Amino acid sequence: MNRRCLLRTAAFAPFAVVASAFGQSDWPNRTVRIVVPFVPGAFTDTSARLIAHELSEKIGQPVIVENKGGAGGTIGALEVVRSAPDGYTLLLTDTSLAISPGLYPNLGYDPVRDLAQISRIAVSPSILLVRPSLGPKTLSELVEFGKQNPGKLTFGSGGPGSSAHLAMELFLNVAGIKALHVPFRGVAASITETVAGHIDMTIASLAAGLGHVKGGTLLGLAVSGEQRSPLLPQVPTFIEAGVPRYDMTYWWGLAAPAGTPRPLVERLNREVVRACAQPKLQEAFLQQAAVAIPSTPEEMTRDLEREISLWRGIITSANVKIQ
Repeated sequence: MNRRCLLRTAAFAPFAVVASAFGQSDWPNRTVRIVVPFVPGAFTDTSARLIAHELSEKIGQPVIVENKGGAGGTIGALEVVRSAPDGYTLLLTDTSLAISPGLYPNLGYDPVRDLAQISRIAVSPSILLVRPSLGPKTLSELVEFGKQNPGKLTFGSGGPGSSAHLAMELFLNVAGIKALHVPFRGVAASITETVAGHIDMTIASLAAGLGHVKGGTLLGLAVSGEQRSPLLPQVPTFIEAGVPRYDMTYWWGLAAPAGTPRPLVERLNREVVRACAQPKLQEAFLQQAAVAIPSTPEEMTRDLEREISLWRGIITSANVKIQ
């Protein structure tokens, strides 16, 4: 064991005793806190409040949500990493957890080593949105347009290194085309500018783009995943549309500080699975174009490790820098 590990073990030794006592006997006996590393309003916050309500009913104690936004989700995540591993401070995070290690060289924590993954909660496909006046009406036509007009296409995102930015960089990479990145303050602004015709396209979660596609203000050329979304059955998958290597799916999940006793992680996982099975929560997620799909801690950890590697590669190849 190296010096860093010894120091970390020593620092959390008092917590371990507490965690063991609570994790294996009377947990929970007080309020559980779920930290959301973003400001209120987005689905990460919404899903946290929905899952908090269900967990509170299941465990018989209040479960509150606290928003700790900033630095792409890293501030809130770091607060949870530094919390006692006793089951009373949890993190409801999203795809940004896998993106951050490639963006921030001095992140201050390792998402795999310093967090105990509990369960994925929900997933939602991404959708490629283009302005109707651009010309291409299918994904193959867009790719052909991009190859015939290198550098002419423009795309928007919620800012450098945002999930929407990297989702598009991944698409450009696998499609073999280039486009100019135009960052905005949030993906909603990017969508608005695409609707206005100021930029050509953007990638967003299905929830963000659903209304515009149904209303005809934007074209949805493809959705990620193996099957079409029942909310937009006319929109093909990237696989069907000829870009099978693209599969950026938004996800949300629950984690705890590393060192949380295994019995407590398993208990939390069972409670999340029970909560996700509730019809009212499933319906609430579907209204946000997300599907409640829990996982085992091991599955969530494997997926996180795979995505960290994927996004680090995209960040490097696209030379994405955070100012």
